[in-house]
Amino acid sequence: ALVTGAIVSVFAGGCFFGALIAGYTANKIGRKRTIQLGALIAVVGCTIQTAAVNVGMLIAGRFIAGLSIGVLSMIVPLYQAEISPPHARGLLSGWTQMMITAGFFVANWVGYGCQFLQNDGQWRVPLAIQIVPAVILGAGMFVLPYSPRWLAQEGRHEEAMASLIRLHGSEANRELIAFEYDEIVTQIAWEKENVSNNFMDLFNTRPSLTRTMCGIMVQVCCQWTGVNVNSYFGPTIYANLGYTGSTILLISGISGAWGMIVTFIFITWMVDRIGRRKPLVYGGVAMAVCLAWQAGVASSDDPNYQNSSAGIAGIASIFLFSGVFSISYGPVSWVYQSEVFSMPLRAMGTSISTASNWAMNVLLSQITPIGLKNLSYKYFFIFVASNVANSVVAYFLFKETKGLTLEELGAVFGDFDVIAPPSARRIARDAANASPLDEEKKTDMAHNEFVTERV
Repeated sequence: ALVTGAIVSVFAGGCFFGALIAGYTANKIGRKRTIQLGALIAVVGCTIQTAAVNVGMLIAGRFIAGLSIGVLSMIVPLYQAEISPPHARGLLSGWTQMMITAGFFVANWVGYGCQFLQNDGQWRVPLAIQIVPAVILGAGMFVLPYSPRWLAQEGRHEEAMASLIRLHGSEANRELIAFEYDEIVTQIAWEKENVSNNFMDLFNTRPSLTRTMCGIMVQVCCQWTGVNVNSYFGPTIYANLGYTGSTILLISGISGAWGMIVTFIFITWMVDRIGRRKPLVYGGVAMAVCLAWQAGVASSDDPNYQNSSAGIAGIASIFLFSGVFSISYGPVSWVYQSEVFSMPLRAMGTSISTASNWAMNVLLSQITPIGLKNLSYKYFFIFVASNVANSVVAYFLFKETKGLTLEELGAVFGDFDVIAPPSARRIARDAANASPLDEEKKTDMAHNEFVTERV
């Protein structure tokens, strides 16, 4: 059990340190270049794993690949949030979880197919395939824009405006672009005067502490849903239900497809409508029910699960749990942590939030083999309790963030540095779509309200 836990956790340990590294590089070289750095590390780590000639080399490659995932899992949602319009930020940031789910889906089916190989390609081919998306990501980032917020923070204002225009597709909505640009630049100027980017600034005021606790706790709660117990140790769980061999891989492949479909539906049509907080509150309760169901099925002494309704019920509980996770903590945790921090602290705050996720991942990957061995089905009751606790934390701590710009969220967390109120942005949007006769009048109204509220 200890060896199994160590093999699983060495990767997550690399992720932990990678997330911390990205907190520094995100500000130093920017969001875009940090993504490319993560892709480069992934190529190195996956190449070492593929070429491994002994266990030590494999573990070293696995750790290096973990560093890359730590970097990317921290920086990609942050980049997505900073280039997204408020009304679609949940959708675009939610693609992080969508692609994680797609990765599990591909990995499961690659594993299923490679089991039929009769040489060491059975494990080298899956490892080599990981290099392909890393190369595509690294090369693809050359054609994507820099974050306009990072450019503005670096004083590269002309480039920031050009990036905003590119993100909007054209200069047709020039009033809205101008408001967004002024909002970003003015907010950053205020924060440079009033907020430093020291580590302790994440905790030294009540608004900052609230933001930091929200970022950390949404990731800690995500791990304590028990999702990675089902993911990493799925084969063990399916075996305990009586399934064997290729049947386990087939079930895992179908489960991956199911999770991907549910995640896509949620981020496309739901997250920007119902928000972030409700899925976190109700999702925890629903997952607690699923895990209690799973524990109840596993407590049966039926020796022939695969030929009975008990085995089917066990699979159903796992699939239902996966579905609930895919409409709650799965995508929302990545969206939420990338929204809650102010610009000077966003990279650092997102970094420690993501590192908290991987720290919990390491812990659970170490204790789960021991828990399953010694407690059997009773181990799942720990996650029944933790999911209920997650819902309580979400209800009392997490604040709703949907529909607001990253600058406007200061008011939600108690700051006094909010630039443009939502009403001004609404008038700006109306002005962008108005007739020429009305456009000047509405733009003037928006400007006057903007100035009044700033004063």
